[in-house]
Amino acid sequence: MKISIITASFRSAATIRDTLESVNVQTYPDIDHVIIDAASKDDTLKIVREVGKRVVHITCEPDKGIFDAYNKGLRIAKGDIIGILNSDDFYASPNVIADVMRVFEDPSVEAVYADLVYVDKDDTSRIVRHWKSRPYHEGDFSRAFSPPHPTLFLRRSVYDRTGGFNPDFRLAGDYEYMLRAFHAAKVRSVYLPEVVVKMRTGGATGGTWKFIKHQNVEILQALESQHVPVFKPAFFLRKLVDRVMQRIRARFVRLPA
Repeated sequence: MKISIITASFRSAATIRDTLESVNVQTYPDIDHVIIDAASKDDTLKIVREVGKRVVHITCEPDKGIFDAYNKGLRIAKGDIIGILNSDDFYASPNVIADVMRVFEDPSVEAVYADLVYVDKDDTSRIVRHWKSRPYHEGDFSRAFSPPHPTLFLRRSVYDRTGGFNPDFRLAGDYEYMLRAFHAAKVRSVYLPEVVVKMRTGGATGGTWKFIKHQNVEILQALESQHVPVFKPAFFLRKLVDRVMQRIRARFVRLPA
């Protein structure tokens, strides 16, 4: 099976080399890497052309946000399986895609997701948070659980069935899409208990309180749109506890060299 990796970028010269190199070294042979760039004026595309050995397509034009960029990538991607790897993230080991594709050898599996670690944006060897996931169960979204989107891989047929991302959700479009896929479409998923992505802290938003507030507003709107009942105090308490536990686990996680 072929896998397509979609990377959305904008002014990513400082970080995209790590992204590209982590795809280059994957042991799985049949990988197409698709770059959707929002008309960067820095050296992003220069680095992509120099370093991206598995890049098969580059789009460079303005977009309406990251989820619009994802949709452009979905229209271009040819893989049987599709993953999304942002331009400030990178795979945790050379065997990530091989491990994921072994799970997809079971034709009944439609989705695979795993764990990730947040790393310091300047010192990527320093782990800040460890997002350890678990198998998905019906009703988990009402209990403040969702898979880590950067670790999610889906069959092309899932996107064909569920549509793409809704760019009206500018901050929680990944959450809204997973809600449709897991809760509404009931995709058959497998949790892979290993860290597959290293994600830099910060990013475009910087994780400000204003961003967190607006993102949570969109999350509640997404839940309402799918008629998922939520008791807000318990929902947000669970989210807070999970974030605290991520920071505690970061002290103990050990990754393969």
